[in-house]
Amino acid sequence: MPAKSSTGTGLARNAVGLREVLFQSVTAMAPAAAVAASIPAGAAFAGGSLPLAVLVALVACLFTASCVAELAQYLPAAGSVATYSAQGLHPAVGFLVGWGYVFVEVLVPPLPLLQLGFTTAGTLHQQWASYPADLWWPWSLAGAVVIAVTGFFGVRASARFGTALGIFEVAVFVAFAVMLIVAAGSHNTLSVFGTSHTAQGYSGIGGVFAGSVYTVLAFAGFESAAPLAEEARDPQRTMRRAVFGAALSIGVVYVVTTYAMTVYFGPDRFAGFGASGDASWEGVARASFGLFWVVLFLAVVNSTIANANASSNVSTRTAFALGRIGFFPRAFTRLHPRHRSPVTGVAVQFAVAVAAMLGLGLRYDPVTAFALLATVIVTVIIGVYIVADLACAGYFLRRRRELFSPVRHVLFPVLGIAAFVPALLTAAGIPAFGFVAELAPPVSYAGPVVGVWMAIGVVVLVVVARRHPERLAQTGRVHLIDPDEDHEETGAVRG
Repeated sequence: MPAKSSTGTGLARNAVGLREVLFQSVTAMAPAAAVAASIPAGAAFAGGSLPLAVLVALVACLFTASCVAELAQYLPAAGSVATYSAQGLHPAVGFLVGWGYVFVEVLVPPLPLLQLGFTTAGTLHQQWASYPADLWWPWSLAGAVVIAVTGFFGVRASARFGTALGIFEVAVFVAFAVMLIVAAGSHNTLSVFGTSHTAQGYSGIGGVFAGSVYTVLAFAGFESAAPLAEEARDPQRTMRRAVFGAALSIGVVYVVTTYAMTVYFGPDRFAGFGASGDASWEGVARASFGLFWVVLFLAVVNSTIANANASSNVSTRTAFALGRIGFFPRAFTRLHPRHRSPVTGVAVQFAVAVAAMLGLGLRYDPVTAFALLATVIVTVIIGVYIVADLACAGYFLRRRRELFSPVRHVLFPVLGIAAFVPALLTAAGIPAFGFVAELAPPVSYAGPVVGVWMAIGVVVLVVVARRHPERLAQTGRVHLIDPDEDHEETGAVRG
């Protein structure tokens, strides 16, 4: 029997267990949407060697996942990456990480909700030509309402909702992968884990590396369990297992599903595989597996809602943590008296989601708006991962020397940074490599948008540090045991 949630002034204690927290990270990775849309972007470079590219991306991401999991174990707090950076590097870095993290996480729900809209409208138009292909916004708006309602009812309702959605989407794609492998028969081959099937112009390991940079982006979100630390049971163990477990388990799903589609579709023509049309997951399902495409479509739609739900949990908890130490308005610490949900954060998240998806989607189109938001989000998220790697090394070198491991706390952070720097340049459209394309407007506006937001954060940091230096020091504090009693994290967490 789980312990009763606190009725004090903090977030609900002991409200969720490992299963719900694990699926918080799983659904934040949006596995169905990633398999169907994100990962195929790497096929243009890796071709039929895309399974190897995904495997390379998995190994690379596990280095950073290990670092975040280590920090989550010893610094369980709603501030998550902000707390880690403050403790491992400096409180000012922690604030800027939190500032950037809450900015992009509040923009994540509009992203899958836009995908929900244009995917549903496009599919309905394809089935019934009388349905307008551009009537996407009612579906997006309905999704935003669902996310706001589940968020209002607290983390237990939201996490259980996400768990159910996550199980469904993973089960559908794994089942389809098994069907593809069986149907491929004698065409099953381990050669797709070599370099012989890369796309024309990207031969050998270079093509695999280029493809892996694009598939790395499908792993974004594995750290999303961390902000639920104050609401989880046994957070010191739960956080570590959830963060690393999500990255590993969904990474394996990515490898298996990509292998299945590659051997079924044909490795030597896989460079033409994409996110839509006949050469796509839905296209293959429509052509060869009858009405199973409907189940696949529902899994992708399900994935967009689950992703928006998980990201809303992250943004509202991070905003709560920043409000608690005075960097955000205190209104963000307001909780529902019964559900212990951060109601101000939920309301703001809903307003931003609706404004972003309708404003950008109607100003341009939903697909362009999706690309713009995705570029903003991925640019900041990968930057956060790089800082988290540095914070891991800094924390265990400076504060927990008795636990320091050269492999886990130096080698893994260095390898994680090495893996994510190329992905960061790719996401930002900086042509440091031959496979990186420069971004065109309005997607190219993402860089200036991020720059302006972070510049505002620097100004806020300077003003607060001068007027209220004690608030800056609080950036690295954890709020785990008693919501009314802060304590400085210097080693073991009180139990």
